[in-house]
Amino acid sequence: MDSGIILVDKPQGWTSHDVVAVVRRQLPRGTRVGHSGTLDPLASGLLVLLVGRATKSAAVFLGLPKAYSGKIRLGLVTDTGDLAGKVLRERPVPALTAAELQALFDRYHGEVEMPIPAYSAVKYKGKPLYAYARKGIEVPVKTRRSDIMEWTLTGWVPPDAGFMLRCSSGTYARALAMLAGEALGCGGTLSELRREAVGGYELSSALTLEEVRRRGPIDCLLPAALPA
Repeated sequence: MDSGIILVDKPQGWTSHDVVAVVRRQLPRGTRVGHSGTLDPLASGLLVLLVGRATKSAAVFLGLPKAYSGKIRLGLVTDTGDLAGKVLRERPVPALTAAELQALFDRYHGEVEMPIPAYSAVKYKGKPLYAYARKGIEVPVKTRRSDIMEWTLTGWVPPDAGFMLRCSSGTYARALAMLAGEALGCGGTLSELRREAVGGYELSSALTLEEVRRRGPIDCLLPAALPA
């Protein structure tokens, strides 16, 4: 089998492109390699790599729903919406119970119109938004409609709120963190993010990048058929 998918547990600090490049270098010259949706360097977790003929199904894989675990740092606002960015302001976090936070999360269930973070690859006039943000150039705020199937509080140790999120493709967890912080009046930023699932593919089935290197990508390939 010279085509299929590889389930990789992307390490924090790596870009999705970095992972693709490592795998591509171990495959025969000219082999096409893609992935099922970008994970920011801050994030870790499941990256579905598409190899060979499987890259023709990229649009299908990109459209699969995603599941994440993570944390929001309340009382902190950064220019990127995560801890990789520049701190813009810090504010006291109001006294909150876990039930109150869950009630806030529940307000965002269903179809939600969310602003796209300024530091993202979404294009404006042919250039990614991050290209403008890095130069301090303001552009019209873009929004995206997302479907939030589940947003559950998993822990609350102020100022950090742990969560599980199941959502449609293209949802920015950073945007949800910012929306929650704005609603509370103290601001919020994403402090941790781990992708747990892509469609029916689970992180528990993924290999570390070191395992893929050791075994070789060909021996790690799985059929590209979507699981039921």
